[in-house]
Amino acid sequence: MRAALLTADPLAKVMATRSVARRWRLARLQPCSSGTCVMPDQPAWPDQPELVAPRQLPRRGKAGSPATRIALWHSLAHIEFVAIDLALDMAGRFGTQMGPDFTGDFLAVAADEAMHFSLLARKLTTLGSFYGALPAHGGLWQAACDTRHDVAARLAIVPMVLEARGLDITPQTIRTVEAQGDRHGVRILERILADEIRHVRFGTLHFTDWCKTQNLVPQHEWQLLLKRHFRGALKPPFNSSARKSAGLPRSYLDGIV
Repeated sequence: MRAALLTADPLAKVMATRSVARRWRLARLQPCSSGTCVMPDQPAWPDQPELVAPRQLPRRGKAGSPATRIALWHSLAHIEFVAIDLALDMAGRFGTQMGPDFTGDFLAVAADEAMHFSLLARKLTTLGSFYGALPAHGGLWQAACDTRHDVAARLAIVPMVLEARGLDITPQTIRTVEAQGDRHGVRILERILADEIRHVRFGTLHFTDWCKTQNLVPQHEWQLLLKRHFRGALKPPFNSSARKSAGLPRSYLDGIV
């Protein structure tokens, strides 16, 4: 896991991630590889894309234009690239504490994110571009830094807020891409949405189990950790059906939105 995190080249990171997930499934990981190593605070990333603050990202321009379409797919590819490292870090940093089921679930998430990134990177090439061609959001790893010493906080913020947000906004992205007549793009996004529901469910289940060991009410503890660690506000729209399927019913948002 640590070696995959410290792999900068995107294709090599994808291959390393798939390898560690496969070796875990086959029970071929050495003890250090299965969650007892000290994880780095910062993954290795390629020199490109240039990472900037959200306000510094260029505007996408005219809706449906080639440049706007490339910007959309590039943004999605970057999110999935960072998501590989978020899942690897979750498994490696907290796996010993939380147990083998936890490790296996998040290595499966990492393998999914690697596959998603590969699909999106190939999509960019069909549009005449590539991952790294545009600047990208530089703050996506911040949630991992802020919660690196607290598994409950990490679960509450990364899968149960950031990934859950993907459940909310992906349906609109699908409609946008469908309106462009891009059926190939729609299929990619539908696959990602289905997988992300499962990823959020993993986070919710392990968060709930952790709360039970501490005699805490999951909904109340999640709201407390949200106020403590999340920089921002939860805003509609909310994909209630997808959230419910992922174990996050609307009641989790009561009193905070």
